[in-house]
Amino acid sequence: MPTVRGRIVPGRLLPLGGPKDGTWITEQAAVGTLWPTAEIPGVRLESMRIGPDPGRAVSAPVVLPPAGALPPGPLRIEAAITTSATLPLHRSAERLRTLLLDVAAAHLGLTLVAVDLRVTDLHDAMETESSPQTVRRAESPAAHAAPSRSAFPAAGAEPLYGQSGRLATVASAVPGVARLTALPGGRPIAVEHQDDPPGTHIEVRLAIAPGHRPLDVTRAVRAAVSAAAADDITGPASTAVLVTEVAARPSR
Repeated sequence: MPTVRGRIVPGRLLPLGGPKDGTWITEQAAVGTLWPTAEIPGVRLESMRIGPDPGRAVSAPVVLPPAGALPPGPLRIEAAITTSATLPLHRSAERLRTLLLDVAAAHLGLTLVAVDLRVTDLHDAMETESSPQTVRRAESPAAHAAPSRSAFPAAGAEPLYGQSGRLATVASAVPGVARLTALPGGRPIAVEHQDDPPGTHIEVRLAIAPGHRPLDVTRAVRAAVSAAAADDITGPASTAVLVTEVAARPSR
């Protein structure tokens, strides 16, 4: 059951970049990228959550966010680890903390400001393999909540299929986009026409191809879709992008 839940529950929707970027990533996708890089001798990850940093100011996004998405602002990792009883605890923890902060910025584009590590056990120096039940999975009761639904209701906001198809073609052609995806019960791309304020909102969900930084790809997708929408839609339009999957980086 933990394995099944880890595959269907996206966790929190985390902001990528700043308030002007209009992009988000599922917690599951972010953890799936960070977990394999946390290779510190003698240290084993047991769980990881990514969420807002308490007490830090957040900003209003420039576009309508996906339903349930966190507002742009600093993020914090909370992780449980076990470590070898023969290693200096503080040194190992600091190495892991620095590694996670660097990878989050360089490989994802997350604004991480802190990593809280909780040591749950000490193990033998030879026991360094990660448990297959916890790899690449955000673990906490909150992660098992119902998935966030699309910002677009099933009735009253159905997209124009021809228009959505054209915009989907534009988004799929951006370098670094592996494919368009959808959260359970959602659609990969949706267009909602609003009366107050007047305008059109577009939401795109996608997977990132190997070797590409999600923040860079989503910025390009927003620019391409917004440009295409300007030729296809009357009135102001805004675009939000949600990354639901990040393919593993190619091994060297």
